[in-house]
Amino acid sequence: MKTNKNWGFNSASYWMTFLLAAGIIFIGGRFIIAPSVGANGFGIPISGVEDLPYGRIKGIRDIFSGLMLFPFLFLKMRRSAALALTTAIIIPANDFCIVLMTNGAKDIQHLLIHGLTFVYMIVTSILLFRKNTHPE
Repeated sequence: MKTNKNWGFNSASYWMTFLLAAGIIFIGGRFIIAPSVGANGFGIPISGVEDLPYGRIKGIRDIFSGLMLFPFLFLKMRRSAALALTTAIIIPANDFCIVLMTNGAKDIQHLLIHGLTFVYMIVTSILLFRKNTHPE
């Protein structure tokens, strides 16, 4: 386990990763507690009671995605956090495509949510991988 003593509370990429992890845990919790509310926020509403389990399934996956980053943050494992976060960039990109294919380009609000999340994750990933900002 390789830690980075210089990476942590004083690093923008640390807090950007923390906020992303906490945010996706919140979103996952919302899907579990109120699947219809979560689905509306995602951009594809649940059409009936029979769809509620799918919201909860998405919720637990979101919670896992957020929790996965916390050990790397707490152990100051910048490179591991970078690899995990970079791999996860596929999620908002896919969400953007799903909303676009389902609702079309007119759903600017939800496309922006997923698109900006994608961009935020790319910027965070770049910062995490930059060695000159986080010396080993």
